Parts: sequence; C-alpha cells; structure tokens
Amino acid sequence: MDQEKLKIMSINKGFIAALDQSEGSTPKALKSYGIEETDYRNEKEMFDLVHAMRSRIIQSPMFTSEQILGTILYEGTMERKINGILAVDYLWNQKGIVSFLKVDQGLDSEKDGVQLLKPIIDLNSTLLKASKYHIFGTKERSLIKLANPVGIKKIVEQQFELAKQIFSYGLIPIIEPEVDINSPEKESAEIILKQEIGYQLSKLDSHIKVILKLSIPTTDNFYENLINHPNVIRIVALSGGYSQEEATKLLKRNHGLIASFSRALVEELNIKQSSEEFDKTLKKSIEHIYDASIT
Repeated sequence: MDQEKLKIMSINKGFIAALDQSEGSTPKALKSYGIEETDYRNEKEMFDLVHAMRSRIIQSPMFTSEQILGTILYEGTMERKINGILAVDYLWNQKGIVSFLKVDQGLDSEKDGVQLLKPIIDLNSTLLKASKYHIFGTKERSLIKLANPVGIKKIVEQQFELAKQIFSYGLIPIIEPEVDINSPEKESAEIILKQEIGYQLSKLDSHIKVILKLSIPTTDNFYENLINHPNVIRIVALSGGYSQEEATKLLKRNHGLIASFSRALVEELNIKQSSEEFDKTLKKSIEHIYDASIT
C-alpha cells in the first residue's frame, strides 16, 4: 500500500470525483453532456466519447489536487491513455490525484428491500490488474430501497466480505451501500445501516482500513461516530440523484463528510462549450463541492 497516497486520503482537504459511469449509466451521462444516442453507432463509439469527456475533465487546469483527492475510474478508463499516458499514471504523476477502480458488475434483482451486488466475475484477476496499473483502491456499490433488517444485513455483510478480500491485495476498498434518496423509509433504513456497519467494523482486524461511501443522511451528522472509527479512513457522500445545489447544501450540514459526486460534479458541462467556458463551469462546480466538503 502506498503510504503517501494513504496520507493524502486520510488527512488532506478535498473530495473524490466519481468518473466511473458504466455501460448502463454512460448513455445518460453523455446525453447530459450534449451527446445523443444517435451520435454513436455502437458500444465502442460510446466508450470513445465518454473517455474523451473524462479526459477533457481530467486535463482541465481546474482539475487539481488542491481540491480533488481522488478519482473513481471505470475499468475501461484505467486501461486507456490520457495525453499519451496511462490514465492512472497521468492522474498521479501530472496531477497528484489518487485513483480508485469501480469493480462491481451491477446489481441483482431487488429482494428483501435491497439490491445486492451481482457476483463479481474474475475479481481476483481484476484486483491483480488494478495493482499493476497503480490503482490505490476500489469501489463497489449496492442499493438499499427499504428499511428491511434482513436485506440491509445481507448488503453490509457482502460489502465487508468483499472489502477484506480487496484489502488483502493491498488496495483500499470504498464500501458503498447506497440508500435510495427517494425511499419512503430512508431515515429508518439509515438507522439499521449504521448499526450493521458498526457491527462489521467492530469485527475487523485493526490493520484493515476502509472508506465508507454513503448517501447524505436524513439526520445531520448521523455518521459522526463512524467517521472517528479507527478502521475508517474517510466517509464520503454520494450525490444520489440530488442536484449539485441540493447535494452541496445538505453536505455542508454534515461535518466530516466529504463529497464523492458524479452527476452533481458534471451536470453543467457540455461538449459544445469552448475551452474557456468548460473550464469556468468546471471550476465553479469544483469550488462549490470543495467548499461543502471542508465546511
């Protein structure tokens, strides 16, 4: 494990930029950026376009380690180059930004009010590849829709079992049991979730470190005791469908949480913007999210 990167993620001010849209979410991300589905003919062209979008964001002079600690990448991005340099090496050597890799392969059908992770095919091979590409950590997202104790317990158990496997490869896992912000039982689900996370953390060996990625809680500062847990490097908040304005407003009320936003980071960027317009828009987004992350 890279101790310099661990120090950055542990104590530096800033947030994580989530640029890990996958097959299912890429068309929506491209449409938001001004590219319609009729503008590409197949999956290869789609991923070429989204890589160009991500590269433009990462290469922007506004995208720096002064405000951004880490970036979550899709596997295809990890294997591609930015300005002739492998993406992870570009981020670290040119920007000083740590890279995480999305390793989950989607969600199972809903059962017991939750969607567990699908079995991750060839996870060990992916983790070996991640280490080879100088990835620092991973991210794996599951989804909670209802306050069902059985389902939430299963989600947290699955996430922590994966986390231990991932950590054994020298990688830091981002554990992401997202609570649907539109759930009619969001607050009750968060109460159960915090209990289950606390229980799993209490069983971890002291040397195992994790990052928790959680929905912004209904009750302000609800996860404060988890932030201070010795096994937890950081708790990062996902935007979960909130607009940037709403997400940053809510995040400011939760001291110690930092952002790990995707849609809320890129929502006003457009392919037709000039370099000056693009950088100005990105700067505004980054400053808003950074400010909310350090309040």
